[in-house]
Amino acid sequence: MVARQLSEPKTANWIATEASWSHEPTARVLDRLVEDGILRRDESGPHTTYYPDYRKQIIQEAMRLRDSSGSVAELTDKLDEMRSRIRDWEAVFGVESPNELRATVGDSAVSPAEADRRREIARDWEQLQRRIRIVEFTVREWDFLAPMGSHPDATA
Repeated sequence: MVARQLSEPKTANWIATEASWSHEPTARVLDRLVEDGILRRDESGPHTTYYPDYRKQIIQEAMRLRDSSGSVAELTDKLDEMRSRIRDWEAVFGVESPNELRATVGDSAVSPAEADRRREIARDWEQLQRRIRIVEFTVREWDFLAPMGSHPDATA
């Protein structure tokens, strides 16, 4: 469970510590999850790391969005709302990206409380950008992501 929720690659020791397991059983489970295609293994650095298959996670999230949305129009409206929120931040702060917003934190006119607010907005902005890509994919692939029984050409 710990390994499936990673947002960045981690070592088997880190995962074992987080899961309150010893190293050997954790390594065996991680190897099995790699064999099953649930996790990826990266041996290019000084330590072997593990991380979820982000592509699979995106497809699963798109399927959840497809299944929980009433219509493609409803999902498109949500997409418009997310884009509008980003446009608002661009207008309010006069920047075009989360990193540009972070760069304003050092301005002498920015109070510590405002600096914290801008950092939080920058994090939210990045999360929203990732979410927008998933929602765009879901809208674009709406028909493909439909449950199998709802395809007009599906056969038993």
